[in-house]
Amino acid sequence: MGVHCRTAAHLVVVRFRTPVAAVPCYTRPPMATDPGDGYPGELKTPRTTLKRRPERGAHDWDTIAAILDEGLYCHIGFEAEGQPYAIPTNYGREGSTLYIHGSSASRMVRSLSGGIPLCFTVTIIDGLILARATFHNSINYRSVMVLGTAHLIEDEAEKMRGLEIVTEHIIRGRWADSRPPTRQEMKGTGVLRMEVEEASAKVRTGFPKDEPEDMDFPVWAGRIPLSLVAGEPETAPDVAADLHVPPYAREYTRGQK
Repeated sequence: MGVHCRTAAHLVVVRFRTPVAAVPCYTRPPMATDPGDGYPGELKTPRTTLKRRPERGAHDWDTIAAILDEGLYCHIGFEAEGQPYAIPTNYGREGSTLYIHGSSASRMVRSLSGGIPLCFTVTIIDGLILARATFHNSINYRSVMVLGTAHLIEDEAEKMRGLEIVTEHIIRGRWADSRPPTRQEMKGTGVLRMEVEEASAKVRTGFPKDEPEDMDFPVWAGRIPLSLVAGEPETAPDVAADLHVPPYAREYTRGQK
């Protein structure tokens, strides 16, 4: 189903129409800009109402925000000159605003600047489901889909803030340690704003769901948990000997807390 780092690139900004509350990202504290409690069901529309397995769906902000915060990258779906595209890229969230990275020369940014409809999705894979019957093999996942349109932002301060939010979404603490974008880098950066009117989540958990007549079939059934796990940081060969791996890199983790 289906919703940066510092470069001379464009960003897409996604704003949720509904004032909603934040759900902390892995090590992220609640953000001060998040207004009040969520409004369950407010983001539900006919287009985001699940037709297939609706019991796995959710439209409350807490569920949607938690998936957005844990996810590391998104896909942006749109149509340009009659051809559909789905572009993977990084993103970040502050309150009800999402920031999405894209190259200044990319088809995605140039197309979305015109206000065309887009579909933003994030998916987290939690495990493989091995059933007795091939038909019931599956995947445990958490996903979000957001629908809306984007509009170009001119304010330089908001562009800079967007870059910071996406960087901090990827690895909290890195923005303050890094060289800020130069004027030339910012000149090559654009920001798009999107007021979102529709969003939904879909989640599968648990074990295989085999048919009663297959329960005696002589093969192992179960699940293989999957997660994104960071390895040991590897220092670049041109780093000065007195510069050590920072705690946020040494202790990096993503996942449910």
